[in-house]
Amino acid sequence: MGISLSEHIIGIEDLCFSYSGQEVLHEINLTIERGDFVAVIGPNGGGKTTLIKLIIGLLKPTRGRITLGGKPHRANDIEIGYVPQQIDHNLNFPATALDIVLMGKHRSRRKFSFGNSKADRLDALTALEQMAMAKHAHRKITDLSGGQRQRVLIARALVTNPDLLIMDEPTASLDTKGQTDFYSLLTKLNERLTIFMVSHDLMTISSYAKSIACVNKRLHYHRMFTSSSELLEAFYACSVNEACPVENFIMPVNGDDGPDGGSND
Repeated sequence: MGISLSEHIIGIEDLCFSYSGQEVLHEINLTIERGDFVAVIGPNGGGKTTLIKLIIGLLKPTRGRITLGGKPHRANDIEIGYVPQQIDHNLNFPATALDIVLMGKHRSRRKFSFGNSKADRLDALTALEQMAMAKHAHRKITDLSGGQRQRVLIARALVTNPDLLIMDEPTASLDTKGQTDFYSLLTKLNERLTIFMVSHDLMTISSYAKSIACVNKRLHYHRMFTSSSELLEAFYACSVNEACPVENFIMPVNGDDGPDGGSND
């Protein structure tokens, strides 16, 4: 059964964030509905990863606020699955693929508990199966390839059946077939959860995403767009103070002559 689009799962109001006095994000306003699949694009250093860390609570805003399901971080009951950019040296310890996925179970609990139940292990194996990694469940993470490690991290994010799946360049280590299979999986997952995904591969993700967020210090949000190489070239050519040129390529909605009015400056 599908999920309702009537509820907001992410709400961001007048968000600003600075590192050591240097502003990275400026006056971000964004509302994401349940069931959306948001492609987050932008130049390196534009603030995409910082925005993700703010949403999941790893960083605190300099100004403004973020709500999940209409509530602040400490009060909400939204289950988040998070796939960070792969950093190999963080995985160089003696743990199996199954151990890594089971860590997702520990992270979701309010209190830490030792050991894992049979149900936990079954959930972990099911998540690995979704990523075609069940046969590697008992292999050491250090013995896996970069693409296989990334699949394990994605399985860890899925093991708690999250309401919201947030991913930062999750396909970077996957080969062409792996990426195709991965996007097919995301299409199925999007029937029951919301996806917020950073990607540089706009031409591919535009075939699957329902909306696009362009982040370059400021944020421009569009509910509909076309898959054109000109779209990508135009965005990367813009400065942080210009109107978002992606609007020139938004498909008209409901017979309108202009773009969907989804720009947040």
